[in-house]
Amino acid sequence: MGLLDGKTAIITGAASPRGLGKATARLFAEHDARVAIVDLDADQAGSAADDLPGSGHIGLAGDVTDRDACDAVAKAVLEAFGRIDILVNNAGITQPLKLMEITPENYDAVTDVSLRGTLYMSQAVIPQMRAQKSGSIVNLSSVSAQRGGGIFGGPHYSAAKAGVLGLTKAMARELAPDGIRSNAICPGFIATDITAGKLTPEMKAQVLAGIPMGRAGEASDVAGCALFLASDLSAYVTGSEVDVNGGSLIH
Repeated sequence: MGLLDGKTAIITGAASPRGLGKATARLFAEHDARVAIVDLDADQAGSAADDLPGSGHIGLAGDVTDRDACDAVAKAVLEAFGRIDILVNNAGITQPLKLMEITPENYDAVTDVSLRGTLYMSQAVIPQMRAQKSGSIVNLSSVSAQRGGGIFGGPHYSAAKAGVLGLTKAMARELAPDGIRSNAICPGFIATDITAGKLTPEMKAQVLAGIPMGRAGEASDVAGCALFLASDLSAYVTGSEVDVNGGSLIH
């Protein structure tokens, strides 16, 4: 029996084949969860759901920056699964811009998806989790929030991901009496579609030199941490930020 047997999970931004969301969805499905993959494109979300182990998974179109769309996703998941046990707020975008290059449009795009999207999607599932007196919310932050950027994301990305940490902790405090946990994951340098092809060999060597474990992370490394935070293994863990960075930031 899997760690998530009988549980249902919503994972946002999980249609990209090599992304953190898809790896998390796959691991959750392997542990017997029923998974709803949410992404901008309904067909891609559906294909990603069909690709998961087991059966009964669904793919839904949803823009996390739209509060009504988030509510519609929660409603659709309730209709399909009857409950909502886990939310992984994975949807996010990054832009490698310097401070003075950040336009209002850049700021809005990055902050809206990472921070506003995490808030809206959480707001959409909390009433059901409160009714159940249980739930686990897992938010994707970044080592960039802790160390002030340094690899890909510009300062607006660092700011959005730092905002996710503050939101995670405030939610943990407020929701704990309802039996709902809220935790964040801070990945370091992970080999995904976002990072593929963006680094010169020299840049990559420099990044790896700063990682004591000497390798880039894999999407599965982040998924394993999400599984821990989603499952009852972490029943007494809330308001935490878990570093998955190979030792590149030890604090």
